[in-house]
Amino acid sequence: MRNIDVCLSSEGTEVILATSSDEKHPPENIIDGNPETFWTTTGMFPQEFIICFHKHVRIERLLIQSYFVRTLRIEKSTSEEPDDFEQWIERDLVHTEGQLQNEEIMARDGHATYLRFIIVSAFDHFASVHSVSAEGIAVSNLS
Repeated sequence: MRNIDVCLSSEGTEVILATSSDEKHPPENIIDGNPETFWTTTGMFPQEFIICFHKHVRIERLLIQSYFVRTLRIEKSTSEEPDDFEQWIERDLVHTEGQLQNEEIMARDGHATYLRFIIVSAFDHFASVHSVSAEGIAVSNLS
């Protein structure tokens, strides 16, 4: 089976929770596949969003495009409901003045039905996430 971006809304993926919302920059922008759109935080940290795949997936590589994110924690769950998250990855990102942060993560044990992304801290009062791409395959449907 060929790897695809299992994080696209066109694959049935949804952002089911976000701790901040700006009507001009909603969380759905993270997974819409459009490089011109993004989700922005509305100050105060931590901020988080949860992505639901609506199926069991195996992720091999993550690519996160963001701006002003300092520390990012990613938790995963293989439950049928968005609970029982376990810490999976934590990264301190490099500040890139005037350009997007492109963080590539080769995933280990990347089985998930949900991913929770927690922006623990930022380089400014606001941060943005432009896209999350998850290269992988659908393993099975939820029962």
